[in-house]
Amino acid sequence: MAETAEAVRQEGALQVVMLRIGAETFALDANMVREIIDPIPATRVAGARAHLANVVNVRGNIVPLADIRERFGMPPTAATRDTRFVVIEVPIEDDPVVVALVADKVFEVTEINFDERQAIPKIGTSWRPEYIKNIVKFGDEFVIIPDIERVLN
Repeated sequence: MAETAEAVRQEGALQVVMLRIGAETFALDANMVREIIDPIPATRVAGARAHLANVVNVRGNIVPLADIRERFGMPPTAATRDTRFVVIEVPIEDDPVVVALVADKVFEVTEINFDERQAIPKIGTSWRPEYIKNIVKFGDEFVIIPDIERVLN
């Protein structure tokens, strides 16, 4: 991850996977994405936190399934034909952890320019600023770059 951050500082751009969760567009560092899969059966974990209530079997490995809607003040929704699981590897307390994120739609791998960064609004949004690294203008919309480690903890 340090290499990616260094590359952003030098070039001002980052390769990302764009996805939609609820009404918001998110961008995940493409280096953390391992694969994008169709939804698979999930098993509920008793006593788990709302955003990590299930696990899935990804290629023989038990992987937590994160639905981060709750973290961003969004209501739960049912899966659609566009729903995908984005399997990522993220450092949690300096250990690599594999997690699958529920996305309503996955768009593309693209490059975002950090020169287009915007300040996180203090009022008027349901966004939880502690879970956001940056907001970037991309075309005509704002894209949230989440702080995945904080969102998952």
